[in-house]
Amino acid sequence: MAAATAPMDSVDSIATTQDCVASLAADPRDRRALHRLGDLLFVEGEIRAACDALTRAVEAYPDDPVSLVSLARLLIERKDMDSARGHLLHALEIDPQCRAAHAGLSFVLADLGDLAQANIHRRVAFQGRCVIPGQYRGNQPPVTVLKLISTSGGNLRTEGLLSDHVFQTHLVATEFFDATTVLPPHQLIVNAIGDADIAGPALDGARALLDRATAPVINAPAAVATTGRLAIAHRLAGVPGVMTPRIVRLPRESLAAAGAPRMLLGEGFRFPLLVRTPGFHGGEHFLKVETPDRLVAAVAELPGRDLYVIEWLNARSGDGKIRKYRTMMIDGDLYPLHAAIAAHGRQWKIHYFSADMEERPEHRAEDAAFLSDMHGVLGQRAMTALRAIQKTLGLDYGGIDFGLSEAGDVLVFEANATMAIFPPGEDARWDYRRPAVERVLRAVRRMLMERAAPREASSFAAEA
Repeated sequence: MAAATAPMDSVDSIATTQDCVASLAADPRDRRALHRLGDLLFVEGEIRAACDALTRAVEAYPDDPVSLVSLARLLIERKDMDSARGHLLHALEIDPQCRAAHAGLSFVLADLGDLAQANIHRRVAFQGRCVIPGQYRGNQPPVTVLKLISTSGGNLRTEGLLSDHVFQTHLVATEFFDATTVLPPHQLIVNAIGDADIAGPALDGARALLDRATAPVINAPAAVATTGRLAIAHRLAGVPGVMTPRIVRLPRESLAAAGAPRMLLGEGFRFPLLVRTPGFHGGEHFLKVETPDRLVAAVAELPGRDLYVIEWLNARSGDGKIRKYRTMMIDGDLYPLHAAIAAHGRQWKIHYFSADMEERPEHRAEDAAFLSDMHGVLGQRAMTALRAIQKTLGLDYGGIDFGLSEAGDVLVFEANATMAIFPPGEDARWDYRRPAVERVLRAVRRMLMERAAPREASSFAAEA
């Protein structure tokens, strides 16, 4: 959730988790230490532990809006929208003008399907004040960054990339950008708006901002705008070695009608097929419809005015397992991030966290092989196809989720700028993943520093 928390008191002296633990040993109610511990654990991908730290802060300071909003942000990450909404509403009872609470509610209510109320809170949070100053905790002069975000969601998580000991980051909610907006001096612009399916207005605002800015840009909005699911399927359909599913986007009324299965069959679809709500990338609101008679019931389960209908590409290998690979596209190069393997016969929707990896050493061995020798695992045909996908998309930062056909073609599940890089958990069984993940992170940080380096701090042009 972008821009959900307001700056707190200076916590420069609490730089590491060990510092936090030491401070809390001396004073278990140390508000700064609890918040900083939550921040650090969040960056490390330890969402549950981060929630525990901020839950302690809320228990110690139940009427502190910052604690309530900070905990709500993490509950949103865990998809616990009802609990997050409760904390955000409590924060507004204490401080009706708490912009961070309004921002958080705009995300929560949009996810819960209450778009009208989400828009009300969004306007209160961002109208006329779309620039959110960031904290800086470093000892050297910072690299100053504008991070462009969408208040409707679909933003890239950059917590592990834009360290507040190196970068001073100001968020800009671009839907609310206009000619009166004054931006702070900056050396680099990072467009974190990643989901073209739901963030059209934000991308329009980002393009308007860039018309009057002078700093280098990571992920030009024009490149991101053509990475929606439907656009990707069309753009990659003719790339040699690439297979994309047939996709249409239709109003839910069309899919709820009695003649919808016949209409889809006429469009070239066959059952089973997939239906999903635009704007979600974690497997939420995504269903497999086995037979025509199940379509209406499936549509009724999904939120949203429009829905995607997607051809089901059977990615199951000859051994009965499904393998979903993720390769990151960073500054013109490809980096393996993971191979998620599912062995369950009925499982069709997999992510690394839901695949059969933790208890299957043979699956981790396959993952390790992919991380150490992507070319050897995928083969020349797939590698050539991945490079063609990267060239076609033109993103500085992005990812490709895909499977392999029996012929070695790349079966594209999605390719866009929303894919985050999560560090492995602390368990020693994930030690083999750490060097590969760190290679990707180093590549991103190197790109950021090299793009920012050639210029002195740029400022927003005062005149159009």
